[in-house]
Amino acid sequence: MRYSGNEILKRLGYVRERKYRHHTPPYTVPFLGCDQPNVTWSADYKGQFRTGNGRLCYPLTITDNCSRYLLGCCGLTRPTFEQTKPRFEWVFRQYGLPDAIRTDNGVPFASVGLAGLSKLSVWFIQLGIKPERIVAGRPEQNGRHERMHRTLKAETATPPKGNMPAQQKAFNRFQGEYNNERPHEALGQKTPVSVYRPSPHPFPMKPPRVQYDTNTKVRYVHPNGCIKWNGEMIYLSQSIAGETVGFHEIGDGLWAMAYSFHPLGILDEKRMKIQP
Repeated sequence: MRYSGNEILKRLGYVRERKYRHHTPPYTVPFLGCDQPNVTWSADYKGQFRTGNGRLCYPLTITDNCSRYLLGCCGLTRPTFEQTKPRFEWVFRQYGLPDAIRTDNGVPFASVGLAGLSKLSVWFIQLGIKPERIVAGRPEQNGRHERMHRTLKAETATPPKGNMPAQQKAFNRFQGEYNNERPHEALGQKTPVSVYRPSPHPFPMKPPRVQYDTNTKVRYVHPNGCIKWNGEMIYLSQSIAGETVGFHEIGDGLWAMAYSFHPLGILDEKRMKIQP
């Protein structure tokens, strides 16, 4: 049996197999505009730091991209779904719902699973909010939010406060000044509060059930993240476990998949494979 040079080097221990790293799938749907309040919000967890007592602080920030209005600024101990969702709920109750929320590809906003869905982005979709993700390594796609974040860190965490309550007071003070007192050149020297208006779409007491039209094949996603198709189980994502997914036939054995309005990929039923 003959071996290639690469195989020989592997057997001799000179070449190590690289572990494949899963990456968040690229986002391919065009972003919505920012010409009116509540069309697009931005959210981020960038820039964790330690307070004076050594505790990690992750500042969650949420802004309206049109008015630059800082909707929320809260220091949390971990960037998890469990800590993040209640903060968004509070902002939604105060200001209503946007059409889209733009984030990076990190947790809890995205995952490496099907279509980059996470539990948080699935919740956004249930509320009718389009989850937008910037391209990895392209923070300028969320440039307005990035600039605000740099100012926030410079004025509230350089140096950090002694503990989380003191740090939150600094965030609250900055939020009030940023929204009510600071004019923005991009707003014609107006303040964010003079431009922003709450959304006409209120936060519902209970997210509406996802519905599909009569021409759509619907499959239930089991707790293990699988659907049943032609008698076989196909794994989609545990982020949508307990939900339903719609299928539209687009070719011979090819089915476009979507969760509500959000595209997921294409099912090739001949190969029983999911394509991006």
